Amino acid sequence: QVHVVESGGGLVQAGGSLRLSCAASGIHFSANAMGWYRQAPGRQRELVAAISSGGMKYYADVAKGRFTISRGLVKSTAYLQMNSLQPEDSAVYYCNAGSPYSELVHGEPSGSWGPGTQVTVSS
Repeated sequence: QVHVVESGGGLVQAGGSLRLSCAASGIHFSANAMGWYRQAPGRQRELVAAISSGGMKYYADVAKGRFTISRGLVKSTAYLQMNSLQPEDSAVYYCNAGSPYSELVHGEPSGSWGPGTQVTVSS
């Protein structure tokens, strides 16, 4: 059974940092990517960053220069280091695990989602 869970969200002041973690199980990670998405109230869910099983990385424009995605020594974990956070970064952040990298970057991911973790940035 596939299980994905995010952690590390919280309340932070503008300019601060947070590190999100994603842990997944029940998926063959040798050929699958992991991605971080976010959804703010009234807005569609959007891809923030993705990382392939081989370490290839993609960043949305909103993340470039501020966020860093990485995978743990255990391939079933992924992290999102977020620096210089701004109020517009406030959203529920979701992890997707088990999708091909191309699906994360170019289409709708078919993998499994976690329940999300709330990130709130105060001004």
